[in-house]
Amino acid sequence: MFDSPTKLALGLLTGIFFGFLLQKGRVAKFEVIVGQFLFKDWTVVKMMGTAVVVGAVGVYALVAADMASLHIRPALLGGVLLGAVCFGIGMAVFGYCPGTSVAGCGEGRRDAMVGVLGMFAGAALFVALYEQLAPVIKSLGDWGKITLPEVTHTSPWLWVTVLVAGGGAALLYDRWQHRNRSALSPPLSERSSDYR
Repeated sequence: MFDSPTKLALGLLTGIFFGFLLQKGRVAKFEVIVGQFLFKDWTVVKMMGTAVVVGAVGVYALVAADMASLHIRPALLGGVLLGAVCFGIGMAVFGYCPGTSVAGCGEGRRDAMVGVLGMFAGAALFVALYEQLAPVIKSLGDWGKITLPEVTHTSPWLWVTVLVAGGGAALLYDRWQHRNRSALSPPLSERSSDYR
């Protein structure tokens, strides 16, 4: 039922490291997340995109080295739709996603602590209503434990390579945009002379 203590310890250390990066990347701050909603601050997308790319490489490398194992959940369309609605409403009202709320909780943010309590309450409610919800969720479609590599009959590393290439292209585009913005804005010395 459980993985070996080595795999569990590796998961714990990875989680701690990821939480540290969330905090250092400032994505556990409500203001940064709201800035993303308003399309003014792209820190969250950059951080999460980087996490997806690094995570994909790391997970498949660990699986290949037999240091981790994949636990694929069934692709239940009803569960995805219900989860997406709950996630979207929670994110809009709360201003955090589950991961950033736990990181915010670690920073001592009271609003994040209230949200984490809400997540526990929501999870308990889901467990209590699971018998009633399961038939509805499964009736909308159960595709089984499938992955994109299995559906396309390709190597997982092909998909990882596509993710890495996409992430690299996004990084280069961001650098190019930043360089263009910097070239268009006058130097600080010139800007300050306007106010003299």
